[in-house]
Amino acid sequence: MTLRAAIPMLSVVALLAASTGALAEEGRAPSGSPPASVLPAGEGTKEKAAPALARREPLYRLAKGDVFDLDFPLTPEFNQPGVTVQPDGYVNLRTVGQLPAAGQTVPEFTEALRRSYAKILHDPVVTVILRDFDKPYFIATGQVARPGKFDLRGDLTVTQGLAMAGGLTMTARHCQVLLFRRMPEDWYEVKKINVKRMLQAGKINEDVHLQSGDMLFVPTSNLGNIKRFIPGWGFSTYVNPIP
Repeated sequence: MTLRAAIPMLSVVALLAASTGALAEEGRAPSGSPPASVLPAGEGTKEKAAPALARREPLYRLAKGDVFDLDFPLTPEFNQPGVTVQPDGYVNLRTVGQLPAAGQTVPEFTEALRRSYAKILHDPVVTVILRDFDKPYFIATGQVARPGKFDLRGDLTVTQGLAMAGGLTMTARHCQVLLFRRMPEDWYEVKKINVKRMLQAGKINEDVHLQSGDMLFVPTSNLGNIKRFIPGWGFSTYVNPIP
């Protein structure tokens, strides 16, 4: 390439570079570039806050011994009140026979009913109405004042559950409360909770929320293990008698 031919090409390259710089200074992208995102004034350096996850309670699953009614609004002759989930987890229904029910949510079981009755009804409409079912509960045992099974009503935490059980005894190991939670396929998840540290530090956000079927076990402290070997264990052990 001769010098005379190269000079016009260099001029074109310089002109394109100058045009691109001018567009960048004006906040515009050159032709062919992807459009820049436009942010309101003063928000260019702010990060968009991520939405908080909504906490949702799991749907109830049918269990052995549950009782429900079947209601067919369009074909009431198929209504069946007082259906009981048998010990094997099945229910015995008129015209369709045995169907599995235990472990299914009400919407899941309702859909199974629709499929079964669709063999004898056109587009069946059926409603499952629970009558008697296993109400949410938790168990507190070990070194609590009133061990037993308690109704789980509303949103309840571990410390609130222990309070419902009368609180911890003098021989309780406050730093090692165990939470047993049933998982699928009959597995149990065990979580150790240091109630003493949590309350002393005021970290209420670490207070675990209970779920139906949870069991709280409070073990005995080392001092409680040796108390049976100390004669006259009790309040007088710490308080000098009045002369």
